Order: sequence, then structure tokens, then C-alpha cells
Amino acid sequence: MPNLYEPSGKQRIQSIDILRGVIMLIMALDHCRDFFHNAGAFSDPTNMATTTPILFFTRWITHFCAPNFVFLSGISAYLAGTRRTKSELSSFLIKRGIWLVFVEVVILSFAFSLNPFYNFVILQVLWVIGLSMMILGLLVKAPLKVIAIIGALIFFSHDILDYLQLPKTGVEANLIKLFFTAQFAVFQLNQSHFIFDLYALIPWTGVMLLGYVFGSIFQSSFDPQRRKKILLYTGLAALGLFVVLRYFNLYGDPASWSVQRNGAFSFMSFLNVSKYPPSLLYSLLTLGVGLVVLSFTEHIQNRLTAIFVIYGNVPFFYYVLHFYIIRALSIIVFFAQGYGTNQIVTPKAPFLFSPPNFGFHLGGVYLVWLFVIASLYFPCRWFSKYKKTHNQWWLSYL
Repeated sequence: MPNLYEPSGKQRIQSIDILRGVIMLIMALDHCRDFFHNAGAFSDPTNMATTTPILFFTRWITHFCAPNFVFLSGISAYLAGTRRTKSELSSFLIKRGIWLVFVEVVILSFAFSLNPFYNFVILQVLWVIGLSMMILGLLVKAPLKVIAIIGALIFFSHDILDYLQLPKTGVEANLIKLFFTAQFAVFQLNQSHFIFDLYALIPWTGVMLLGYVFGSIFQSSFDPQRRKKILLYTGLAALGLFVVLRYFNLYGDPASWSVQRNGAFSFMSFLNVSKYPPSLLYSLLTLGVGLVVLSFTEHIQNRLTAIFVIYGNVPFFYYVLHFYIIRALSIIVFFAQGYGTNQIVTPKAPFLFSPPNFGFHLGGVYLVWLFVIASLYFPCRWFSKYKKTHNQWWLSYL
């Protein structure tokens, strides 16, 4: 997760924690929808033919989470490097990346499936942050300009693959999916074990590399007013470029927008950019908003931002714990709705305790979401205080 590098007692950057906290809260909504919406985890809430505005925006608002997660991870990596030599930073990022991949494969895949035999391993945002972190660990000794060029080339050019004829079968096709085009890609290991990959590595690595470059403006010696202007103007430029490219369907997303049955659905079509893999337009929109938020929240302090900061201080702790709370609740609801033990396993489905039509309408999903985030407030506040008052080495991994 983003920004897990500050040793206890180090001053944190409030705007980063505010943005991260908002992201954490929004992210939990999508995961609650996955497990509790009776339309099913694998229905598409962005399908213009079947969705509703409230369902569409319930999903769409969560698009802002992953890219800003990864971008803030890059910023945090740079800030971690201000307290380490390049060799120390490289070693730390590589070890940290390995740890995140382990957590994704072992701890979070189980939280999703509740299957102790790991027949279905799910690769989500932690695995791509972990591998991107390892790549960054190999690059940190290069000049910052070189990292910026590599990041920008990936960020702006990987959508060129949409125009190429790529292999559809064999090892080459699997490697291209893994590194560039993963869109709910399934890799079969044997007759009973599969890997489900949602996140293509290289496009997300480009986001992390750019975040690392932006980390340079968050040094304590950098002029705050200049930083605010850079963040604001870059964010607005990204949003402006998004509008132009999207309006004319020029480049940057495999799914063009089109006029729909009414104005609301046409607007939804315009905003319906591709997350898997993250298109240029998806990244411009989500990161553009994130940069503007960073610009405006640096010196804002009130009760609401204080709540966001609590969650933003301990993202890894929150991220892992919220999945287990959601799954514990799903088991309780499973039996409360009258399902029996013979329905724990759904044939050909990867998740246990998720039979067809299980859960609630969207209003119920929102109530579950509010309960989940409220239940995590005091544990997050406790762990945040613990990290600030303790200096054990393992805290940098939590």
C-alpha cells in the first residue's frame, strides 16, 4: 500500500494522508459491492445497457483508488530515499515488494476466496505495487530524469498496443497479458488451480515511476507554494488532456464513448474509461483529480480531514483488515439469509459463501460499507499512535 516508509516519530505529509484516507474509504465501498450486492460480483456495473446511474457511479468513484494508491507509493518511495543511501533504498524496495506479493498471494487471496486449498489465486493491486516496487528498486540509482522519461514513455504510449495484432494463444500471449494487457486474465496452473490476474504490470509500473519523480517536490526543502502550483497545474493539464482526447475519441482508451439513450447515460459513457488495463484516459482522469486534491489539502485541518488522516496513516493495516471484516460479515449474512452448509461452495465459482443472488440491494451494500469503515476507525487510530511511538524494524512493513 502507499506510503508505508516513514519510521515512527517522523513527520508525515498531511495532504498525502488525507488523499490516501479518502481513497481507503472509497475503496471499501467497491469491495462491499463485490461481496454483498445481489447483482453478483461478476456483473458489470459499467455496462450502459444494464446499469443504472447510482450503480454506475458506485463503481466509477472507486476507479480513483488504484492509480492514486500506486502513485502515492512512488512518492513515498522517493521520500524513503531521502533517509537512505541509494543502495539501502534499492534493497528496501525490493524486499518490501517481495513482502507485498507474498501478502497478496497468501493472505489476501485467502480473504477473497476463503479457500484453504488456494485453487484460485487472485492478483490485485498489492501484487502490482510489489512488483513495480522491485522494478523501481532496480532503477533508483539512475538519474531522476531517466526514471521520469521511462515512466512517461510507459504512461503515454502503452495504449499503442490496442492498435496491434497481438498473439492470442501460447506463452507469448500469456506474457503479454501478464505484463501489458491483463483484463480478468485467467492462467491455468493445473486442473484445479488457477491464477486470476486483474492488474497488468507495466502500465502500473509507469504510474509508480511518475509518482517517484513527483516525490522530489515533497521534500521539506521544496517551496510549498511552488509545490502547490505544480500539483494544481499538472492536475488541470491532465484533466484537460483527458477531455480533449476523450471528446474526439482520438487515443488513449480501447472503448470509445458514444451518445446514449439520454444525456445522463451519454455522460456516463464519456466517463466510462478502462481500468483493466489502465488506459491513458483512465490514468489522466483519476490522477488529474488526485493531483488537484493534493494541491488543495496541504494546509487544510478540520474534523473531517482529521478522520481521513487516521485511515491514511495506516493503509496497509486497514487494507488487510477490512477484507477479513467484510468476509466475516459475509459468512454471518450467508447463514442469516437462510443458506445452508451445502451451499457454501458454488460450482465453478472461486469464492466460498457467495451463492447466486446472495446479498442485498444497493442500499444494503451502502449500510454494510458504513459499518465496515466505522468499525475500523478505532483500530486504525490505535495502530497509528502505536507506529508513532515505536520504532521496531517490522513496522516499516506494516
